[in-house]
Amino acid sequence: MLFLDDFVIKAPVEICPLCQGTGWKAVEGQATGSGKAERRVTRCDCQLRARAQSLLATARIPRRYEHCQLDNYDTDFPGAHSSLAEAHFLASNFAGKCDPRGDKGLLIIGKIGTGKTHLAVGIIKELILTRGVPCLFYDYRELLKEIQNSYNTTVQTTELDVLRPVFETDVLVLDELGAVKPTEWVWDTVSLILNTRYNDNRTTIITTNFEDQPAASVSNSLSPARAATRPETLGDRIGERMRSRLHEMCRIITLEGTDFRQKFRSASFR
Repeated sequence: MLFLDDFVIKAPVEICPLCQGTGWKAVEGQATGSGKAERRVTRCDCQLRARAQSLLATARIPRRYEHCQLDNYDTDFPGAHSSLAEAHFLASNFAGKCDPRGDKGLLIIGKIGTGKTHLAVGIIKELILTRGVPCLFYDYRELLKEIQNSYNTTVQTTELDVLRPVFETDVLVLDELGAVKPTEWVWDTVSLILNTRYNDNRTTIITTNFEDQPAASVSNSLSPARAATRPETLGDRIGERMRSRLHEMCRIITLEGTDFRQKFRSASFR
C-alpha cells in the first residue's frame, strides 16, 4: 500500500558552509611557543544571524515602524532643523557604543512628527542586528492597558507576566511617556518600572512630546492664571520625583522643528 508521504519530496536542508551545521567555526588564535597559531572555535555567523532575527521578532516593534533604521532617518528634508542631524549623530553613537547593562539611556524629547520613535526604533534595531542585544519596544499607553487588563479575572495573565520582560530586557524603549492622563495608579506604575530598571542597571530609551519642565505645582515663577493656561510639561504628566529619576537614568536629546509627516504631505502636492 502506498501512502501520501511516499510522494512528498522534501527540500534539502541548507547547511552553512562555514560551520557545516555545527554552529561553530574555527578561528586562529595567538601563536604558541612553537610558532604555530593555536586553533580555537567561536560561534558561527549563521548562529549570530539566527539569534538576531529571533530577537528582532520578539522585540514588539510595531508594523508601522518596521522600516525605521538609523540610516533612513531623513535629516536632509528641506527646512529640517539642525537639531535633527545632531540627534541622529548622538543616536548612532549611542547604538555603537552603548553598554546595555550600565550606560545611561536616552530621553528623546520633541513635538509630534519630529522622528522620536524612528530614532528609538533605529537604535534598538542596530543593537539587535549588529550586537545581539535583547531589546523590547512598548508604547506607554499600550503597556498601561495590558497591565490593567491583567487585573481581569477572566484573563490568564498576571501583572508580573506583563512586567517581567519590561523589567528584564537589556534595553527598553518606552514610547510616548506621559501620553496617559496622570493618576496615582499611573504614577505608581511608572515609578515601579523606572526604579526597577534603574536599580538593576538596565538601559532605557524614552520618547515624549512633553517639554522637560517642572510641574506647575512646584514652579514658583508662574502665576495661578499662567499655570492654568500653559501647556502641560513632563513634570505635570509623570510627577517631579520620576522626572528627577529620568535625569539620573538618561541623557537628553531634544528635537526641534515641525511635523515631518506634514512636510511630506505638503511636498507631495507641489
